[in-house]
Amino acid sequence: MQGDAIHLASIAVVLLGRRQILQLLLGTGLGAAAMPSLAKPQAPLRIGLISDLNSGYGSTSYVPAVHQGLHQLIALQPNLVVCAGDMVAGQKHGLTRQQLDAMWSSFEAAVLQPLRIAGIPLLPTIGNHDGSPGFKADRDAVRRFWMPIRSQLGLDFIDTSQFPFHYTVSQQGLFWLVWDASSAHIPDNQLIWAKQQLASSASTRATARFVVGHLPLVGVGQNKDRAGEILNQEHVLQNLMETANVNAYISGHHHAWFSGRHGQLDLIQLGALGSGPRRLLQGGSAPQQTFTLLEINGPGNRITETTYSVATGRPLPWSSLPSTLNTRRGRLLRNRSQRPLNG
Repeated sequence: MQGDAIHLASIAVVLLGRRQILQLLLGTGLGAAAMPSLAKPQAPLRIGLISDLNSGYGSTSYVPAVHQGLHQLIALQPNLVVCAGDMVAGQKHGLTRQQLDAMWSSFEAAVLQPLRIAGIPLLPTIGNHDGSPGFKADRDAVRRFWMPIRSQLGLDFIDTSQFPFHYTVSQQGLFWLVWDASSAHIPDNQLIWAKQQLASSASTRATARFVVGHLPLVGVGQNKDRAGEILNQEHVLQNLMETANVNAYISGHHHAWFSGRHGQLDLIQLGALGSGPRRLLQGGSAPQQTFTLLEINGPGNRITETTYSVATGRPLPWSSLPSTLNTRRGRLLRNRSQRPLNG
């Protein structure tokens, strides 16, 4: 019994000594430097990117890859999901109000509800099959669906005056500008608005800036690299984004994933999650449904881009992308999978 008491007293002395040393270090301001950090490294910010979910004209259902790919993406626990357009199957004259509303109801059930259940915000972009100019009924249906649920998307909006066609968001330190690239022409008044938004304090204070639109700046998909399928005024748009230090322009429409570098701008062109995946202009993998994940590390200011094959649930090798694409707008260079967040 006496030996046990002596042993316990010894332990108490050791613990007391450690505690006094720690208090002394903290009291002199040396604690943080002298003691090893026990804090866990900050997890990267994860951004899921999807595009082109729709099936044939007027369809109210989605191919299995949409459900499968969304399930795979949710399992990666992104902080935000960005959709670069073509969520429903419009752009066909003669579709009734009831048919258009039914398509959006199907999108809500197939895409929005799983994201809501998982607590993941969605940032939507209007594609040509969602609300192309010249299709008034489609654009009216877009407003009917998105306006009442705007507050339920989990987004920190800045400008919503023309939501959901173009708007801005500040989300977890990142600035997002969505413009209406549902056709090849972005009107001048919208470009003036974009320039003002990108020059705002919310934008300049952000860790990085991203612009999202449906049509790409440079063509990458077979049979899509032509007028009407890529944005007009390439140099004007490029200069606008580069001047504002935009990190990347994210787009869809060509149904083929390619991560490029064009001037001082990253071009992330997403593959299709839904029907009709395409081949790249030259080389690359066979057509397949894909989604992309961006991981942004705050302390290192680095971005890692990974694209997944829905068929396998595994990342596609970066080497599956050709090193360059020869496009109608010149040579487009493949980007790096890991790169500085700003430049």
